[in-house]
Amino acid sequence: CKQCKYSSTHASNLKTHMLPHSGDKPFSCTQCNYSSSQAVTLKRHMRTHSGEKPFICTQCNLSCTTTAYLKTHMLSHSEEMPFRCTQCNYSCTTASDLTRHMRTHSGEKPFKCEQCDYSCALAQHLKSHKLTHTGEKPFACKQCSYSSSRSNNLKQHMLSHTGEKPFACKQCNYSCKRPRDLKNHTRKHTAKAKA
Repeated sequence: CKQCKYSSTHASNLKTHMLPHSGDKPFSCTQCNYSSSQAVTLKRHMRTHSGEKPFICTQCNLSCTTTAYLKTHMLSHSEEMPFRCTQCNYSCTTASDLTRHMRTHSGEKPFKCEQCDYSCALAQHLKSHKLTHTGEKPFACKQCSYSSSRSNNLKQHMLSHTGEKPFACKQCNYSCKRPRDLKNHTRKHTAKAKA
């Protein structure tokens, strides 16, 4: 290859290799507008439509769409945390997790809404925010008519059906469904201690 250090004994391999350099994307998805310069990348993409997760963790039930994700996941079993924050004792298994964490120190909010002045540190928060403009509520309860634009709201709602109270006070036997209720309750203990 004249543009990088790649070399091959077969001309067909070089031709395939050259596609990303040329910008050509001849491999197109039949279900959306995605296209790729490599067949293997398209094959990976197609799993987003099929739901296929052929790579399975040998230590737990996790299955995933790529070997790269499985390799990163395996670090969680080894307790190896190769990426460390230089400003606090945080450590993690991936460079992307560290990048996200570093925004807590810098205050950087690179994800910006095109329709208003909202910005945030995480892509998934922007995705949820955009639903406030469309009015779409894709997270729907299967037991009643409730729906929400945020998955966390649906999780919170589901507690009304199960009766579960996962937030428990460490100082007494109080438990509740919402973290803010626990926070308010804990303040009562703090107020009594000061009195």
